[in-house]
Amino acid sequence: MIEDKPPKPLYIRLHERDNVAIVANSGVLPAGSIFEGGLILRDPVPQGHKVALVDIAKDAAIRRYGEVIGYAERDILKGGWIDESSVRLPQAPAFDTMPLATKVPATQSPLDGYTFEGYRNADGSVGTKNILGISSSVQCVAGTVDYVVRLIKEKLLSQYPNVDDVVALNHAYGCGVAIDAPAAIIPIRTLQNLALNPNFGGEVMVVALGCEKLQAERLLPAGMIPINPEKPPIMRMQDEQFSGFGEMVEAVMAMARQRLETLNRRKRETCLAADLVIGLQCGGSDAFSGVTANPAVGFAADLLVRAGATVMFSEVTEVRDAVQLLTPRAINEDVARALIREMAWYDNYLAAGGADRSANPSPGNKKGGLANVVEKALGSIVKSGTSPIVGVLSPGERATQKGLLFAATPASDFVCGTLQVASGITLQVFTTGRGTPYGLSAVPVIKVSTRSDLAARWHDLIDINAGRIATGESTIEELGWEIFRLILDVASGRKKSWSDRWGLYNALTLFNPAPVT
Repeated sequence: MIEDKPPKPLYIRLHERDNVAIVANSGVLPAGSIFEGGLILRDPVPQGHKVALVDIAKDAAIRRYGEVIGYAERDILKGGWIDESSVRLPQAPAFDTMPLATKVPATQSPLDGYTFEGYRNADGSVGTKNILGISSSVQCVAGTVDYVVRLIKEKLLSQYPNVDDVVALNHAYGCGVAIDAPAAIIPIRTLQNLALNPNFGGEVMVVALGCEKLQAERLLPAGMIPINPEKPPIMRMQDEQFSGFGEMVEAVMAMARQRLETLNRRKRETCLAADLVIGLQCGGSDAFSGVTANPAVGFAADLLVRAGATVMFSEVTEVRDAVQLLTPRAINEDVARALIREMAWYDNYLAAGGADRSANPSPGNKKGGLANVVEKALGSIVKSGTSPIVGVLSPGERATQKGLLFAATPASDFVCGTLQVASGITLQVFTTGRGTPYGLSAVPVIKVSTRSDLAARWHDLIDINAGRIATGESTIEELGWEIFRLILDVASGRKKSWSDRWGLYNALTLFNPAPVT
């Protein structure tokens, strides 16, 4: 008889100052397990959860990534399991003592010669898809837009083989709101810029009701796009010229036909990698996020910046507790102060709602080994790579410069994705440790798993398995190059991400901090 030996107990320690490590083995490592070096587990510890490498006294600092992630709520013995109840959340970093542009990274050598096949627009932007987007001015007409989109797909789209899709840019906004409140600029700006995403080719059209507070013209501000003032691309259902729903539908279909004809003339052409606008996001994070997937994505982000592309990372609450590590990387003090401005704005926003940063992480994050938002933030910011941060975007603001940007968004997957699309991303790279079927209809989404277990179980949802870094099968550099090359292939239409193959798309979700009346 040949007996299978239990797997060798393994842990991952990230920094020489760390007094904790995470268990690398799948499942739950039993108490009594002995690691190489002699450390003995005192408790059963699930994969990704922390084990004490030394005795940690009550109130002593707990360190991971070389940084303090919290303080011990009780005495923790060497080999003991450190779960979320063992860790007291530290104070958030103070804004007035943060270093500003004190360690600006040196510019790395340019990465020349990399191209993709994209759709060039009249304004110089380049799309990775060729899509007709139909905007709604108010939630009241969302059903109508959905109906028309179904009809276009059934009866028209096949006549325009160069057009990839038609999508509804629907939302829960437009009326019953304080339309001129200061914070209303966020949802309004988001809706304006969603229609300008390069993947829509500049072919804007709006379906409106007529009586809403957000009048359709506010979605087409002068100078944003060339509009014929005598024939604006707007259909109002309340216009008296229409007799019955059928005529309204036909009016939208007629507008759609004109735009489909224009979009159908678009062809892919060879474009420089510098024309890419890439969004980085994570969701369903775990303790491996900052070990495998996010470092690999960060390496790819550096490659993209070296190639001249625009790269944006986001999620304020998953940056706030590590922002002191980012402000030194700002290209100048103004950019560093803009980072702090967005963090402070969100602190006030949470406080107004009777919440604070402890509301993050989620139950799934905790099950994956993340004790608190500090640990989560330290793992999250790694996906920004090592390049200088050259700009900061407020929520829904459109990117206008190359390089690494911070685009301020909530951490919610759907809200962050919507805001990044408004900021102009044409492809998103999304890391996950717990797994999510998240997707965006407007841009391709490449999923990167933090663990091999997840990639094996979700083999037809995960595009790249970064868990190979933890098992030693690959390096961060090798995975970073793999992600970079897949971005070029997906942007060119040579390959499809799993979310596009299945057609798994989340609804657009606006960030609206303004009053609802």
